Amino acid sequence: MKPNPTGSSPETCNASGSGAKSCPVCQARGGVSGPALGPDDAPAPGPASGPISGLGLRPGPRRGSGTGLKPSDPATPAPAPQQKTQAKPTQAPRQKIVVTGGGGYLGFTLGSTLAKRGTSVILLDRNRPLWELSPGMEFIQADVRDEEALYRAFEGVDCVFHMASYGMSGAEKLHKDQIESINVGGTKLVINVCVRRRVPRLVYTSSVNVAFGGKPIEQGDEDSVPYFPLDKHMDHYSRTKAIADQLTLTANGTPLPGGGTLRTCVLRPPGIYGPEEQRHLPRVAGHIKKRLFLFRFGDRRTRMNWVHVRNLVQAHVLAAEALTAAKGYVASGQAYYINDGESVNIFEWMAPLFEKLGFSQPWIQVPTSCVYLAAIVMEYLHLVLRPICTMTPLLTRSEVHSIVVTHTFQIAKARAQLGYEPDKFSFADSVEHYVRSTARQPSGSTARKLVRLLLGLLLLLGLLGLALHFLGLQPRQATARRL
Repeated sequence: MKPNPTGSSPETCNASGSGAKSCPVCQARGGVSGPALGPDDAPAPGPASGPISGLGLRPGPRRGSGTGLKPSDPATPAPAPQQKTQAKPTQAPRQKIVVTGGGGYLGFTLGSTLAKRGTSVILLDRNRPLWELSPGMEFIQADVRDEEALYRAFEGVDCVFHMASYGMSGAEKLHKDQIESINVGGTKLVINVCVRRRVPRLVYTSSVNVAFGGKPIEQGDEDSVPYFPLDKHMDHYSRTKAIADQLTLTANGTPLPGGGTLRTCVLRPPGIYGPEEQRHLPRVAGHIKKRLFLFRFGDRRTRMNWVHVRNLVQAHVLAAEALTAAKGYVASGQAYYINDGESVNIFEWMAPLFEKLGFSQPWIQVPTSCVYLAAIVMEYLHLVLRPICTMTPLLTRSEVHSIVVTHTFQIAKARAQLGYEPDKFSFADSVEHYVRSTARQPSGSTARKLVRLLLGLLLLLGLLGLALHFLGLQPRQATARRL
């Protein structure tokens, strides 16, 4: 996708087929503009559409807002000097932002950062955060697909960070309907409500998967790498994130009721790591503990990017500021790849995790074709057994591709336009934090094992009781026949 300095709609898709009528993006775009405003939908008093210097910071003076006399005004006596020194400056209104998916790791970390800077933060999520809220933070338990809940939450909001999504990894990647309704349907509602509530800024957390679909990408950028064709994505998450990415960029420049303009941009991160990260590291650690990762596959030269949560938070704050007049709306209608600025091999990068857990690094090399075939079988078994039980795949097909195919991206555009400068972090530090936190919770782990043991014993006793009951009936039936 090529940059769009004018803020107009970007190129929307590369899907092949029967044209615009069959394109999911073109079909989905019908809901972007939102319903017409009726008598009950009069826009609530929202944030001013004028410039805001940055999140958590006091806005700069407006051009032309001085109180000096016009040439036609009558002369008035100048105030006494002591009156000037005694006059109190007017305090800028406190900013208010909403983070959808704010109960997750990234959303909560961003909210905490902004709350500490004096911003009023609303976290909206279906699931409650695992961490305690800081002063200035509010949590609303709601679904991003609930339009009325969004409408109430977006009242008087200056900026929305839309992070809510579903289906990123594991068994979630196979739940098509839920992925579609949250990632596409939820994004359409967020955009519509931003317009209705006159929210001037929207930052969408996208993914590198909108461009990566299993073909090698080396140091790709926003100019040279287009969207991966929608009909060729092998997982629903990547396809729906690409649609939502395009919907968000297309909404840039939408006029707001009563004046003003909706400014949007998207950030495209790879996998996230950091202390207390709850998705990638614990899942891989669990597989290692179960001795499911005793092998490696793929070329050792394969590279990918990662991003530390603090660097990604920095990028979000900068992107929101770059949607203001104070920054020349430089991010308006733009997409940015965000990572740590380094490329790594996944198995080499995960070495500290194996070491800290007391396991040797995998040394058995397995053909990628065998791993890919196993992934297909596991996906199929998950779908077949889903009505009966949950069988979580060790790896999905798209995850195999992520490991064995190089896909790296430049962050030069984010550096130049946003002022993004990633700090240096070590994955080993995150591993150390994970090991310490799990070591401090032996009672919980022991309790879970005890519960499972008790349930197993109860099940065994139940089966034994049924067997004895059945065996007891047989002698009685035989006696009754003899009589």
